[in-house]
Amino acid sequence: MVQFSKPDVEQFFQTLDVQNFTVSPDEKQLVISTNLNGHYNLWALDLPNQFPYPITFNNQAASYLSYAKTGEFIVTGFDHDGDENIQLYALSPQGGKLVPLRTKEGERHFYTHLTEDGKRLYYYSTKDNPTYFNNYVYNLESGDEQLLLEGSVAPTAIAAVSPDETSFVFVKVFGNTYSLGYVQINGESILMTPETAEQHTVSDGVYTSDSEVYFLTNYDSDLTYLAKFDLNTKTFEGILQLEKEDFSGMSFSKKDQALYIVGSYGVEDRLYKYSLETGELVTVKVPSSIVEKLIVMPSGNLYLLGRSSTRPRNIFVSKDNGATWEELTHFRVPGVRDEDLVDPEVVKYPSFDGLEIEALFFKAKEENANGHTILWPHGGPQSLERKWFRAMFQFLLNRGYSIFAPNFRGSSNYGLKFMKMVEGDWGHGPRLDNLEGIEWLIKNGYAEEDKILLLGGSYGGYMALLLHGRHADKFKAVVDIFGPSNLFSFIESVPEFWKPFMEQWVGDPVKDKERLTKDSPITYLEGMTKPMLVIQGANDPRVVQKESDQIVAALKEQGREVEYIVLEDEGHGFSKKQNEILVYRKMLEFFEQQISVETATK
Repeated sequence: MVQFSKPDVEQFFQTLDVQNFTVSPDEKQLVISTNLNGHYNLWALDLPNQFPYPITFNNQAASYLSYAKTGEFIVTGFDHDGDENIQLYALSPQGGKLVPLRTKEGERHFYTHLTEDGKRLYYYSTKDNPTYFNNYVYNLESGDEQLLLEGSVAPTAIAAVSPDETSFVFVKVFGNTYSLGYVQINGESILMTPETAEQHTVSDGVYTSDSEVYFLTNYDSDLTYLAKFDLNTKTFEGILQLEKEDFSGMSFSKKDQALYIVGSYGVEDRLYKYSLETGELVTVKVPSSIVEKLIVMPSGNLYLLGRSSTRPRNIFVSKDNGATWEELTHFRVPGVRDEDLVDPEVVKYPSFDGLEIEALFFKAKEENANGHTILWPHGGPQSLERKWFRAMFQFLLNRGYSIFAPNFRGSSNYGLKFMKMVEGDWGHGPRLDNLEGIEWLIKNGYAEEDKILLLGGSYGGYMALLLHGRHADKFKAVVDIFGPSNLFSFIESVPEFWKPFMEQWVGDPVKDKERLTKDSPITYLEGMTKPMLVIQGANDPRVVQKESDQIVAALKEQGREVEYIVLEDEGHGFSKKQNEILVYRKMLEFFEQQISVETATK
């Protein structure tokens, strides 16, 4: 009988992914950013046929992707090997050479809007204003450019442009939990929410006419809801708020005069259709746990990019308002049956101060289980872990490791108050939430006390380092993926436009010196006694290589066991398949080595 070996790392990390997409106005072409050749490029599918063909060959991920409504070209944006210095280009629907639109070496360009006639491009950029951004409109025909708005006080970005281009919405971003929205008309900037001393956010502005803007805000509320600003009367109005629902995205259907609103509270998304004419709200069935992008076409057809715990990102289309969905891409884990993948259990536990924490527990199937559990503190920190596909998770589960992913205080999607709990407290409350989660797992029979491993990336990498330094007895081994090791050097090295809100987010190096010292992992080198693997992207602009270099050097100086991998062509994440495979194969070898050492010493 033919015997097949257990799926290897390549099978999970050869899983294809759709990072972004756009659709031609006539709905005859779907353009996707995907890694079909091991690198991200743009590929197209001629609908209704679904065989993809490449239209770019630069091996870079597309940060922006939008079809001109004339159908003549596509606007896209690329950085270089993860450096996040995005340049804007035009691309023919047939593919080929990229035509530069707004490019400048070492600067970032953020796409906002292309006019209906395809002649004017609205964007904002770090050029001439690296801290607060400048906002521009560029004429593609004449080559003329106009400075519309010079950012000051906080990073300032155009969010929406009226159909007649007589006004635009812009947002001043003071932090992840504090942003103010304005409308500029006739040279006057008008605050869209009432004046208040209370911090709140404004996002996703949509013009439904030249005089009405709908947007999402948590002004005077813990949860984000739908609001409207009337340009004629200059008045704010709360429109729609749901209990235990945090609205996170919105798209306008001109045909139906309706808003499609993505809502969530915790680990799954929901989709709603709200009629502007009747006020009727209906729930729209979606084909995935998470909605990552929704495009509403002039025809009323819906195109959705989504993923679930056991399914990678795919694109779906609905031609009947969500009653049925057709899957246009069919990406799966190659060589692995759906039933061999793991859906998580949603659990809740009380933390040290009684605060309820929601978490995902992925239990390795009994036939694979090796008894070990990996604690995964998520990145952000004002983000969260959700029911979305991670090749890394499913691979580790297949190899017998269970995974525990708590949405500790500071996580998003649980309201503004909960999200703010990490601000000025990176290393105390969230750390104890993670520790309480481990204790809860052990107490309730989910994990064994001496079989806990620790793995995190970005803020999760920071938390992995901090937990290691302060609580090494809880863990057998630790993996840190581009995590800050020293909050003082981290604050100094972040991108310029992050710096205005670093004091609120992390702290002030002078005023908060004692706390930042206490919360910096590098303070606890003596406590880092367990084997460690550190991974870093050389081009990372968020957590620069110095953060990993310094802690690795300090640990090696003390004779500690630490392995270090620097990826020369990556930034804050992995965009190339060969790098993913390299890193996660090494991670598996690292974990399995620790288990074999334990077994040998018993």
